[in-house]
Amino acid sequence: MALIKRNLNTTEKLTILAQDSQYDLACACATRENEHRQRSKDNKWIYPVTLPNGGYTYLFKTLLSNECVNNCKYCPLRVGIEARRCSLSPEELAKTFLSYYKACRVSGLFLSSAVINSPDATMERINAVALNLRRAQFRGYIHLKIIPGASDAAIRQSLALASAVSLNIETAGENNFKHLSTTKNYLHDIIRPIQLISRLTAKGSDYGGIKQTTQFVVGASEETDKEIISYSWKLYKELGLSRVYFSAYQRGAGSLELPGEQSNATNSDLLMREHRLYQADWLIRKFGFKAEEIPLEAGGNLSLTLDPKEMWAGLHPEFFPVNINNDDKYRLLRVPGLGQVMVERILAFRENGTKIRSIGDLGRQNKVIKKAEHYVTF
Repeated sequence: MALIKRNLNTTEKLTILAQDSQYDLACACATRENEHRQRSKDNKWIYPVTLPNGGYTYLFKTLLSNECVNNCKYCPLRVGIEARRCSLSPEELAKTFLSYYKACRVSGLFLSSAVINSPDATMERINAVALNLRRAQFRGYIHLKIIPGASDAAIRQSLALASAVSLNIETAGENNFKHLSTTKNYLHDIIRPIQLISRLTAKGSDYGGIKQTTQFVVGASEETDKEIISYSWKLYKELGLSRVYFSAYQRGAGSLELPGEQSNATNSDLLMREHRLYQADWLIRKFGFKAEEIPLEAGGNLSLTLDPKEMWAGLHPEFFPVNINNDDKYRLLRVPGLGQVMVERILAFRENGTKIRSIGDLGRQNKVIKKAEHYVTF
């Protein structure tokens, strides 16, 4: 039963809607574990986000509404579930955001919504917020969620207004998706618009430069990590997405019909699985690994006890040792314990003519860096 809240002020609505926006993580630009789940202590709708250069900025992050007509079985906000329901008007949200922006509390907006009446009715309201902000001369960052099943026209309008957009892919493949929803069509409502956005945002296209991201819900259906990694690879290499995010399904949040509710995996297992997928994603995006190189256990999933880079190293003893003073960047990045920053430091030492004689020469030590000692020579 939906408990629709009436006569709430804007702050009360934001308290409810920002709390419910925790289920959508695709605005994150995190580089450290759980960074995408932080929020400020005072306002639950202000999220710190890591920039590519290592600095921080703050996004205003909320749902426009949590009144939903869809039955996504993993979602605590699905139709028919008892929840505190409310909505913000586009004008109300735009006005509130601008007050925070002018006070230098936030630098951008991440806006999502439950599905109100229909995908296009929802997109009309989402786009209206962005349109109000652009008309008010806000030129900063706006990330808009694309609602599954939205029309091409609605998507084009979002792209004309946004800095980035995202449509959640939810799971890997139509067969897995059938466990999650009966009100959405995987190929038509999700894959087709992701492909459309890819074409429209490609370099030299109408909206070239607009970023596209997506998100998998991990563990609600029966997908394996192998399937998720394969889909992620295609999303990066064939469709040019900027980021793929992973959100661990938490048992007890969804329908008892879900495979995730019937599995033996604990919530801790699912969170570790999410973490391993982020590590595998990092290897693909930053370290030059191909999807087929990511090591998997017999069932097609990543190890919960070993990070994938360390597992790859164990399976390829012939690759090691790597010579820190002579080998190229590609080989250095394959060494467990050496990340991008450390590899760049090594290359800088070498460029300056400095010979590295031990791990200690690289600076401050920690357990991660110490791993490298087993795989390198000087």
